[in-house]
Amino acid sequence: MTDDPAPIPTSVSEAAQRWLAQPRQTGDIPAHDDVDGWRRMIAQADEGICARFGGIELPVTVAETEVAGVPTFVIHGPEVTDPDALPLYLYVHGGGLIMGAGEACRLMSSAAALGAGLPTYAPDYRMPPDHPYPASLDDLMAVYRALLALRSPDRLFVGGASAGGNLAAALLLRALHEGLPMPAGLVLQTPEVDLTESGDSFVTNAGFDNVLGSLMHANLLYANEVDLAHPYLSPLFADPGDLARFPPTFLQAGTRDLYLSNTVRMHRALRAAGVEAELHVWEAMPHGGFGGAPEDIEVMTETRRFLDAHRT
Repeated sequence: MTDDPAPIPTSVSEAAQRWLAQPRQTGDIPAHDDVDGWRRMIAQADEGICARFGGIELPVTVAETEVAGVPTFVIHGPEVTDPDALPLYLYVHGGGLIMGAGEACRLMSSAAALGAGLPTYAPDYRMPPDHPYPASLDDLMAVYRALLALRSPDRLFVGGASAGGNLAAALLLRALHEGLPMPAGLVLQTPEVDLTESGDSFVTNAGFDNVLGSLMHANLLYANEVDLAHPYLSPLFADPGDLARFPPTFLQAGTRDLYLSNTVRMHRALRAAGVEAELHVWEAMPHGGFGGAPEDIEVMTETRRFLDAHRT
C-alpha cells in the first residue's frame, strides 16, 4: 500500500513519470477588481510558460506582423519550403484566457506549427484584465476573416489548446452566426469548452492533475459578467444545430487531465450532431501533456495525421 493519493504509474515513459512527480504550482488569486494584482500574477505565469521550454529554440521561421490589426506570429517549420502553396493553420494559444501573450504565445505556437507542418498564424490576442470578453474573440474573428481572403475555407484549419480550444470552438460558432464558411478541420487539444466547470473530471481529477486546478476566478474575470454558459464562453453548450455544421474535429486529453470531461463531452456532443469527430486520450497525461515526453510526440503525430488527412 502507499500513502500517496496519486501514485506515479509505470505504464508511461520515464520522462512522463518525472513530469508527474512534480507538484502542481499554486499561488494566491487576486481580488476580482485588483487589476494590478492580476497583471503581476499573469506576468509571473507567462515567465513560467517561457521557462517550461527551457530556453530551447525550435527550428522554425517566425515573422511578427499584424493581421487585420491584430499582432500575429506567422510561423513555419523547415519542411515548409513553399508556404504559399500550402493550407494555413490558425492556431489559438492557451493560457486560461488570461495568460500566454507575447513571448509565451510565440513559443507555444512554434511547437504547434512545427507539429502541424503548415504555415501557422498565431494571433497574440487581447486578454483580461485590460481586455475581457469579447475582445479575444473579436481579434480572432478579424484574423479568421483575413485568412479566408488568403485561402479558400477547404485550405484553412483552426486549432487551439486549453483556453485556445475554447476560443477556437467559439470562433467557429460566431463565424457560423456571421455567415462565414467553416474551415477544413478543427483541432481541440484538452479544450476549456465549459467555463462553468460542471464535468465529472473537475472533481475526480482535481487531486491528480499536477498542472491545472480550477480556473473559475479567471473564467469570471474573462466573462465580464456574461453568463458562463453562453456558447461563446462555453462552446460545449452550443445549439446542436450549430454543432452539426462544424468541420471534422480532432480532440485530445489525458486520463489525469482536469479537462478530460470537457473533451469527452464535446466529442459526444459533436458525434450526436453528426460531425466526424475523433477522440484521443493518453494514459496518465495531465493537462497540457508531459512537458516534452515521448507521449507528447505521439500527440503531435496524431494531430499531424488528422491535418494531413483533411488537406486539399
